[in-house]
Amino acid sequence: MNLKLLKEILRVLFVYDPEARLDLFTHFPRLKSFFANRRNFAILRTFGDIIFTCLILMGLFGPQDPSSNIMLFISWGVWWTSIVLSWFFVGRMWCGVCPFPGVGRILQALGLYRKKLPLQTFAKWCAYGATGLLALILWVEAVTHMKNSPFLTALLLLSILLGATIFAALYKGQAWCRHFCPMGKIIGSAATMSILEFRPLLDKCRGCKTFACKRGKDGIPGCPVYLGAYAVKNNLICLVCGHCVPLCDRDSPRLFLRHPLKELILNKGRYLTCAYIIPFLMASQISRFIQERTYWYQSFKEFFGGLEIISYSLVLAACFVLFLGIIRLGAHLFTFYEDELFGKFSPMVPVLVPMAFTGELVYRLDYFLKEVGNFFPILSRQFHIQTFASWGFVVPEWLIVFLLKFVLVVGGIGATYVSWVFYSKEFEGLVPKKNFFAILLLIWSITLLYLWLV
Repeated sequence: MNLKLLKEILRVLFVYDPEARLDLFTHFPRLKSFFANRRNFAILRTFGDIIFTCLILMGLFGPQDPSSNIMLFISWGVWWTSIVLSWFFVGRMWCGVCPFPGVGRILQALGLYRKKLPLQTFAKWCAYGATGLLALILWVEAVTHMKNSPFLTALLLLSILLGATIFAALYKGQAWCRHFCPMGKIIGSAATMSILEFRPLLDKCRGCKTFACKRGKDGIPGCPVYLGAYAVKNNLICLVCGHCVPLCDRDSPRLFLRHPLKELILNKGRYLTCAYIIPFLMASQISRFIQERTYWYQSFKEFFGGLEIISYSLVLAACFVLFLGIIRLGAHLFTFYEDELFGKFSPMVPVLVPMAFTGELVYRLDYFLKEVGNFFPILSRQFHIQTFASWGFVVPEWLIVFLLKFVLVVGGIGATYVSWVFYSKEFEGLVPKKNFFAILLLIWSITLLYLWLV
């Protein structure tokens, strides 16, 4: 990599310019070759399917003592934390190698499915359904303390696998991934912060009559989520799976490097998915921190007879109402949330997105850092390999706290930057200065709440 290219990369990443982006396929041809060779993704999916199967088997039939089953750490520590980290760098690329559609792909390869497209009504209602499923998963995780139960964790994985398999039998492609996967919706929302975007060169798409990227050709299936490269406008739906790269004879699909906050700023909270996912995700994070880290919560739970299902649900509901109120208040402070051409939007949602996803990273990273030192001793107990019994270690508590608080501050800085771009550029002259400072006060009050709970 030459110095000029390095400077261009740094400029794209750190200097906000909505027009600036770097074509990675042009500068790194091997990267394009990786996407064009479908065998590469098949290998990654196969590896993921094997690990996924092992995790489920260990959860169902392995030791149920958390200190004797490594599937918990791999599932909640390694897997979940890696997925959250991937949001910031590769967007929805995880969905391109996800193991959940694995059984469905086998059924479709054998022709054991209805060759129908999903109903049009799915597109209208899927955001509500997927958000509801995500809410259910996070709620069940908290009230059952699922991170301590191999069996319940395996049941969660199986339930999502079942949903993906049923939809694969009913509709061609990956209808579950496009419309109802709760993981897909949260990853899609987070991918709006990714430094990568998969987009077409529309000049090359003009005049295309085959639409092979969407329909497929020569027996090769097209876009698994019925999108096609020419229709990709944001990171919410595209799986970054590369299906369209070898199909397009016009060399249109491209992988671009961009400023990580570009899409948030340009979309301004226009999409329904983020509007529901973000407040609930932040509410669940605050609720989980309260549940696990505060003394008063235990007294609160005892007031309801020790019933976690009631006490946690009430805290979660209160936090959800709080963040819905913050989003509405933020829209009022920005004074500008509807445009004749752009339609209605919610400017406080993109402001909160960096905080929402750094908050989720902090929650998952906390578990990873506290449990990583126990991996080899647990492996030793589970498989009776005495060599690993003494390989345990402890990550210092001060280091964990420092890392978590650093990530939270970065999230607050990201939120501040988005609000500043709105105030000074996107809504220039429309937002009173006192309103802007009130928005900053909201941002850093939320950040301080996170920091206090951590």
